[in-house]
Amino acid sequence: MKNRDFLRHVVMFLTCFSILLVVSVNRDGRIFGNSLKSEKKSVTDEKTDTIRTMEDGTVVVNTAGIGKDILGYGGQVPLRIYIKEGRVAKVEALDNTETPDFFADASSLLTKWDGKTTEEALAMKVDVVSGATYSSRAIIKNVQAGLMYARENAVGESFFDKLDLSAKLLAGLVVVLMAAVIPLITRNKRYRTLQLVLNVVVLGFWCGTFISYSLLVNYLSNGIDIWSQLVPVIMLVTAFVYPFFGKKNYYCTHVCPCGSLQDLAGKARVRKLKMSRRTVKWLDDFRRILWVVLMFLMLAGVLTEWMDYEMFAAFIFTSASAVVISIAVVFALLSVVVPRPYCRFVCPTGTLFKLSQGIK
Repeated sequence: MKNRDFLRHVVMFLTCFSILLVVSVNRDGRIFGNSLKSEKKSVTDEKTDTIRTMEDGTVVVNTAGIGKDILGYGGQVPLRIYIKEGRVAKVEALDNTETPDFFADASSLLTKWDGKTTEEALAMKVDVVSGATYSSRAIIKNVQAGLMYARENAVGESFFDKLDLSAKLLAGLVVVLMAAVIPLITRNKRYRTLQLVLNVVVLGFWCGTFISYSLLVNYLSNGIDIWSQLVPVIMLVTAFVYPFFGKKNYYCTHVCPCGSLQDLAGKARVRKLKMSRRTVKWLDDFRRILWVVLMFLMLAGVLTEWMDYEMFAAFIFTSASAVVISIAVVFALLSVVVPRPYCRFVCPTGTLFKLSQGIK
């Protein structure tokens, strides 16, 4: 029986993985950063695409090639950098797959380097934009890569350059490791409450880090830079690897900021809403049907924008849309009287986790 359950788990995991791969190809035309489109360019063409000189002497650097391993939240964030008389004239963003609202905030960085010499611009310490951490970090790294290429000294990033050692990310790393390890050792209720608070405050509101469909599709399309993405990588381990060792639903129960927020709201000492078994079954069926519909839309390559409206994005409230924030507020309030309503009856990402584990 155990062997049969394990086989079912493996089959369902591979099925869900395959679905996400197809979605990645439909949306981005790439798998792990490798384009599936026919691209026949000579070495000369590639160099011309990366750097060229305009008639007025302005040097234009396109980071699409040299920054292909620099990823934002939704994928690559290519830039075009204009350098005139040794100074940065302007930096402009090229087409990308970042969430529009978040990238609009991060785009405020594009003028930070204007008027600076190449050396001054490379020496600048530019802070990421709160609420658009991944997009703004990608902009900063693309500018640095482009400027280094322009001065013909494009050295690769060292291990420590790739490793984010900011206070925010270090705090996130500590909290996610606590969530990944300590619940395996103890079931202390007081610690449980502390972990829930840390998940919400640090992982959710401060770091804006969580697993969503958008994140999963991005990683499958563009690959993962593990050293700059340590926190979400650990989350992925708890979501997909832990269940193979008997810890099913571990991420949703112990790590997810959204689930933690609902659990904290549910601790309010008010009368809970009692639902009949029939109502619970109907709502559970609704969740499954919703997931199937959304998957068909994604496999058909239409309306993939729904991924930007999952409740998780509300943690980055400075950039989240009014619709997402409204959804989050409604479910947070509903959590006071109904245990985990979003997780149990709506969450598409949670449904994916359950199906990948062979859970109905």
